[in-house]
Amino acid sequence: MQKRLIECVPNFSEGQDSRVIEAIVQAIAAQGAVKVLNVDPGKATNRTVVTFVGAPEDVVDAAFAGIQKAAELIDMRRHKGEHPRMGATDVCPFIPISGVSMEEAAEYATRLAKRVGEELSIPVYLYEYAQPNKERSNLSVIRAGEFEGFAEKIKLPEWKPDFGPAQIHESAGATVIGARDFLIAYNVNLNTKSTRLANRVAFDVREAGRVKREGNPYHGPVVKDESGEPVRIPGKLKAVKAIGWYIEEYGMAQISMNLTNYKVTPLHVAFEETCNSALSRGLRVTGSELVGLVPLEPMLDAGRYFLQKQGLSSGVSDAELIHTAVRSMGLDELSPFEPEKRIIEYLLKDASSERLVRMSVSAFCDETASDAPAPGGGSVSALAGALGASLGIMVANLSATKKGWEDRAIGFSDWAEQGQMLKKHLLFLVDEDTRSFEAVMNAFKLPKDTEEEKAHRASAIEQANTYATRIPLEVMKTAFSCIPLIRTMATEGNPNSKSDAAVGALCIKTAVRGAWLNVLINAKELKDRVLADNLVAEAKEILQENHAACDAIILEIESSLRA
Repeated sequence: MQKRLIECVPNFSEGQDSRVIEAIVQAIAAQGAVKVLNVDPGKATNRTVVTFVGAPEDVVDAAFAGIQKAAELIDMRRHKGEHPRMGATDVCPFIPISGVSMEEAAEYATRLAKRVGEELSIPVYLYEYAQPNKERSNLSVIRAGEFEGFAEKIKLPEWKPDFGPAQIHESAGATVIGARDFLIAYNVNLNTKSTRLANRVAFDVREAGRVKREGNPYHGPVVKDESGEPVRIPGKLKAVKAIGWYIEEYGMAQISMNLTNYKVTPLHVAFEETCNSALSRGLRVTGSELVGLVPLEPMLDAGRYFLQKQGLSSGVSDAELIHTAVRSMGLDELSPFEPEKRIIEYLLKDASSERLVRMSVSAFCDETASDAPAPGGGSVSALAGALGASLGIMVANLSATKKGWEDRAIGFSDWAEQGQMLKKHLLFLVDEDTRSFEAVMNAFKLPKDTEEEKAHRASAIEQANTYATRIPLEVMKTAFSCIPLIRTMATEGNPNSKSDAAVGALCIKTAVRGAWLNVLINAKELKDRVLADNLVAEAKEILQENHAACDAIILEIESSLRA
């Protein structure tokens, strides 16, 4: 069953006093089974972004504890910082990660907002998906006036809080709580100290653009439409909010952006458009920084983009793609960018799920050679498949960079990317085969004293054996899917690497035949003989097709090498 997870990213109006920040983080971590993934303080903005995840109920409790502690320790009457803000906890969004719909995330956000308003007497506004009134769902619209102006704004009927008193909390201000899609907070660094120039670049790129003016585009009279509203010139990037500011800590101006939908405007597109705009205004982008966490996908997409721009193959490892993205966008200009600490999927990953594939080659061999029954032939078969895919990828990458083949680089790069996907899945199956064996062993350890326990144990054993049969079948399917890659590399790839393609075919043949043997031995244990026969029949068909395909590739290469 899919684990139910919500990510929460509260922004607290304190980025300088480490004792206050630590106290807030400790209050969050002490509540339930949440996991704090990242704490990102900013001195100039005087703001700290905390990222944590957990089950929805635990996230509500942890967020409340953080908001409560922030209200105790932060006095907004003495707060100053570059970032717009209206409260000790300025904004607290819920982002559904897995097993939770956006509607459910909005419900949990509303539950938290009600509790904060009632128990802490802090006025709370809902935003984004949690706000039913779309006229006040935009964070920047709600926050307009900031802390200093909210004492009067909150008295207006249209700005009555959704929860809590209709007067600003004397020291904690007001808070915005809601549910939203994943947002990337991203700052681009400029070789200037001018906030005015930074804002001009920000207006060029942000979706809202700038107000249209007569004559002088910066100081002329504002052009208005028939209803008296200012006419706007849209910016270049959809789903992007941006402002310019000066960061004294760094001695530079930045374009501070929120990418509200990175699938509409990817990270690398935001960077490139900012570079173009800056250059057109006599400025230069020197680097950039991410605030908080980033999903893996936009980092990989950025790496592929810059490699392709350089005329290189993008069918490389995730680590290489991330390295390329970091170096190309200067994400390490202000501080080191550590993927393990900044990419959300890596932080959520259970290290035990990759116990085998994280081993050195010698350690894996030693583990296999021990007297433990796993890892065994199933894991080794999956590894053989991954090695076969890797050889196909290698030939594709060598072919993509071969001198004189520049017009074929994109095609070979595409093959390498496909191979990387298959390789990653086969590596996952290396550990998954061992886990499926362990699940069978654990099922046999279940109690069997009562009739109910016996029935439960029998059912658990059957389920575990079924999964233990399906995993090597999945190895067969995935390894067999590598055949088009290896065949193409054998016939169209770099001729100097034909032997590598042949070894890749041999690895795939080993992977499929080895996994076939595991399908047979595990299917024997199934009580459901119809299911067992169907799984074996499916596996046998793959075995025969793969055997013929691999032999044909190997024989053809052998013949060409002898000629």
